[in-house]
Amino acid sequence: MKKLGLIVNPVAGMGGRVGLKGTDGQETLDKARELGAVSIAPSRAVEALMRLVSLKDSIEIITYPHEMGEEEARGAGFDPTVIGEITKGNTTSNDTRAAAKEIMMLGVDLILFAGGDGTARDIHAAVNGKVPVLGIPAGVKIQSGVFAINPTRAGDIAVKYMKGDLTTVQELEVMDIDEEAYRNNRLSARLYGYLRVVYEEALVQGSKEATRGSEEIRLEAIASEVVEGMEVDTLYIIGPGTTTRPIAKELGLEKTLLGVDVIENGSLVASDVNEKMLLTLIEGKRAKIIVTIIGGQGFILGRGNQQISPEVIRSVGEKNLIIVASPGKLANLKGRTLLVDTGDPEVDKMLTGYRKVIIGYARRSVYKVRAQ
Repeated sequence: MKKLGLIVNPVAGMGGRVGLKGTDGQETLDKARELGAVSIAPSRAVEALMRLVSLKDSIEIITYPHEMGEEEARGAGFDPTVIGEITKGNTTSNDTRAAAKEIMMLGVDLILFAGGDGTARDIHAAVNGKVPVLGIPAGVKIQSGVFAINPTRAGDIAVKYMKGDLTTVQELEVMDIDEEAYRNNRLSARLYGYLRVVYEEALVQGSKEATRGSEEIRLEAIASEVVEGMEVDTLYIIGPGTTTRPIAKELGLEKTLLGVDVIENGSLVASDVNEKMLLTLIEGKRAKIIVTIIGGQGFILGRGNQQISPEVIRSVGEKNLIIVASPGKLANLKGRTLLVDTGDPEVDKMLTGYRKVIIGYARRSVYKVRAQ
């Protein structure tokens, strides 16, 4: 009987919708909870595990207690082997590292983990490439290339690997950013190493790529096109990124590089907003959302902009979504589609299909958007 290791970081992703850009550190986690943040990793882990139900009688799931995997495994209908000890409701990165080491020592065929870049760093520190892994995306930033594009696909890849139908394992990057710098509008990314990842090209997201400085003129052209098309008495929710920042600059405004800002009639209404603030601002108002793609990955929603939540998208309407991207970023996708992973299957489905992407002044391209 094959063995599947399962590790869930229950606090991963909690900072997203409340605008904290991560949950590294106890102080930030406490603040996220004060702002009403809820845990998303457990439900995303269950979503992935539900794809493995067909293997229920042919695999053994080995996991850590309570919210670090046991509850999720049982929630998906499995009877897992539970090892280790944790303080329920107060897990740390040390628990993740201990879980990975102990599970690896039991000879598992694959470690499936739910979390973000910080979790990937902990897994890397513990296993150091000695066992294949695969990430269920549940964090805020997710710069690393070790995650599936969404929980469902993580489950599908795990099924194929455990059945022997998929044998490809690649060394992929573990990336993370300095969250304190991130919250202060500075992006400082670092390569921490590599993990051996069960790999299927269309279903694993890849690492984030930076926008090249040489594209500055193209970004200015995109900004001019967007600003010319802005309508009066309409709120524009502008997502993070170097591609969207020139839009505010075109209006003579200062935009947060890594936050979500709101503009109306050429003026800055609010900067670095969270989901709750957005829902208050757009109530009873006309609004549009402007987002760009994550270079090298293709995500337009669900990575680094979770403040633009399914509830916000529903309220604004999917027809009022504006996508901007430089030709270089699109070329780097090498024909892959754009992606959404909002955490709400209905909203994801609503966003899929063919969409126009503003790529310059009076220039548009049409790209397919998919969720799975």
